[in-house]
Amino acid sequence: MADASATKGERTLAAILDRAVDLASVEGLEGLTIGRLASDLGMSKSGLFRHFGSKQDLQLATVAAAGERFVALVIAPARSAPDGAPRLRAMAERYLDYLGSFPGGCFWGATASEFDDRPGPVRDAIAASMDAWMAELVRQSKAAGIADPDRYAFELYAVVMAANARYRLGDRRAFDLARAALARLEAELPA
Repeated sequence: MADASATKGERTLAAILDRAVDLASVEGLEGLTIGRLASDLGMSKSGLFRHFGSKQDLQLATVAAAGERFVALVIAPARSAPDGAPRLRAMAERYLDYLGSFPGGCFWGATASEFDDRPGPVRDAIAASMDAWMAELVRQSKAAGIADPDRYAFELYAVVMAANARYRLGDRRAFDLARAALARLEAELPA
């Protein structure tokens, strides 16, 4: 939902980036073009281009917008729970649900595999966002008293990414299997 105090230009930019995030989840960041976005949004190419000086600028803005969506859907709602085990539980629930917020599955799964071997600012932005998420999972694992917080955070991340990949390839049991795996991880948390 757009901020009521936002200017028309800010609302237009938000709409562009919202669509760009969705497209990138399906077609990748390389599949994003000014022409495709302009067509999808009923805008002129020149009107859309005014917001971005280059394709890389569009890609970087899209990564930032995807990060904002992740915070809004996963991290912010979990902030009402106390640090540690309660927040880890809340984040894990939201994390799996979050995959449904993209038409092409997890934005981070799609773009990480697309840019993992491509050095440059876009790869660095994707890596920084994913590193921040892992750091938060580790921080909450430490606060929960998990003996090996790095392992716990990695396993939670791995379960959700595996569910995303398997579901995208047609395994309709993927989310049930992921929920069972997350329940086993949750059993490690103190009451």
